[in-house]
Amino acid sequence: MSKPLLIGITGGTGSGKSTVAKAIYESLPKNNIVIIEQDSYYKDQSHLSSEERTKTNYDHPLAFDTDLLVSHLKDLLNNKPIDKPLYDFTVHNRMKETVRVEPKEIIILEGILILDSPEIRNLLDIKIFVDTDADIRIIRRIQRDMKERGRTLDSIIKQYTEVVKPMHYEFIEPTKRYADIIIPEGGYNKVAVDIIVAKIKSILGISV
Repeated sequence: MSKPLLIGITGGTGSGKSTVAKAIYESLPKNNIVIIEQDSYYKDQSHLSSEERTKTNYDHPLAFDTDLLVSHLKDLLNNKPIDKPLYDFTVHNRMKETVRVEPKEIIILEGILILDSPEIRNLLDIKIFVDTDADIRIIRRIQRDMKERGRTLDSIIKQYTEVVKPMHYEFIEPTKRYADIIIPEGGYNKVAVDIIVAKIKSILGISV
């Protein structure tokens, strides 16, 4: 297999990154595409107590094991399989289990800080920033964290105002300048997704 195509999709928390990634995934041959989530690469915190783990700033670049992510991306780009870590957001720690990921012709990497890392940026063939209004993003975060991660409304709002919002403007928003494509309007923009899919098919020689 030739060198895979690596596509990066970023944006603030709740911007719709996953929606865009899934829309692209669903529009391409399923046996030849894989999605890698940056969230899977939060650092292992087994050495910290449960209380200490809740105080970690998960919106800061240092929260991620970027070295491991870069190493895994390079392996996939060299057509080597990886054992991707899994993260349990209910206990704020990496799981003992991993999942085997085989190299594919198309790799989608999605996460809030993938464009903050020069090492990751240099590996990406297409860089996409999903630009969504802050009000929409916080509502989506509340819905997600209460439903999927067992958080209380008060804890979500506190984390957002004290950590998430300031980190967004310090680390995430500035990376918009690195994007090849900026998708507005809440994360799912069918015209934008169709254009991106057509571009991918053109690069890989897939019939439209």
